[in-house]
Amino acid sequence: MIGNRTNSLAFRALLVFVVGLAFAIPIANADGQTAGGLNEKIDEARTQAERLNAEIGEKVVALAGARRRALTTASQEAELSAVLASGQERAATLDVRAAQSRAELGDAKARLGRAQDALAQRLVDIYKSAGPSAIDVLLEADGFDDLATRADLLGRIQEADRALAARIDDLRQAVAAQLAAAAVARDRVTAHNARIEAARDQMAAARAAAEADAAALAAARQDQSAALAALESRVGDWRVQAAKLERAAAPPEPAAPDGSPAPTGAGPLQFGAWAIPEAIVMCESGGNFSALNPSSGAGGAYQILPSTWSAYGGQGLPHSAPPAEQHRIAAMIWADSGPSAWVCSG
Repeated sequence: MIGNRTNSLAFRALLVFVVGLAFAIPIANADGQTAGGLNEKIDEARTQAERLNAEIGEKVVALAGARRRALTTASQEAELSAVLASGQERAATLDVRAAQSRAELGDAKARLGRAQDALAQRLVDIYKSAGPSAIDVLLEADGFDDLATRADLLGRIQEADRALAARIDDLRQAVAAQLAAAAVARDRVTAHNARIEAARDQMAAARAAAEADAAALAAARQDQSAALAALESRVGDWRVQAAKLERAAAPPEPAAPDGSPAPTGAGPLQFGAWAIPEAIVMCESGGNFSALNPSSGAGGAYQILPSTWSAYGGQGLPHSAPPAEQHRIAAMIWADSGPSAWVCSG
């Protein structure tokens, strides 16, 4: 029995030596990747992810600026539109006044025509009457009182003729001045409206350009966020593959003398209430088991990617799983990859 037991132990020692020698050679997966190569990819992906995060941050700032410009120019455009509407209303009022002035001018021309006709008729009547001259009228006066009365009458007739002619001239000048003033005011309002309209069109073009910039920046940010999410998903897959390769490459634990497996380490909660250091958990999710990153899809208190969660046998989504299941899978990830599996580990 002792000899048989010695031979059995020697055989097991030889087996352990051969297996250890085999695992000392770098192990490749089906795609020819080694754990070291995958870790290099993960490091490169982290650098790329940092660059994408920085670019997304720049896009967010630029997008906010473009939206502010769009709002500012839209407000200025609205103000100019209000000023233009007021100017157009003023122009319409001036058009009404000009129409009224033209109507008044027509009436004045009619009155002027009637006055001119009356004056002409007065001259014709004077010419046709061939009556006595002013000297004769005065010489035929009976006494001084009659002479004064006749002289006063002649003066009034002459004054009436002069007043009629003056009224005709004043009326003509007043109507002409009114029309000229209306034309000048209308021209000023028209020029003012043209300037306001041009400024409003410039604001509209600036607003359209700002809105186009905002749309382009939003689309670029969305594309970069999608690229970042895809990159994080690939990194999760690479981490799982690297962990598997590292586990396969690790030398087996020595068996107990009686052939039973060696005892395992501590349970999943190695760090107090958590499966990983609490500082990392607080940085990742604040300890919220229902936390969800809408960009990458990482969820739960440990912010595990869905692809990684599934690779470790998780069912459903990480943020929907009970805390015990989240602890269990996080402990396995920590055992395989250590702190490198979490961004907050630094």
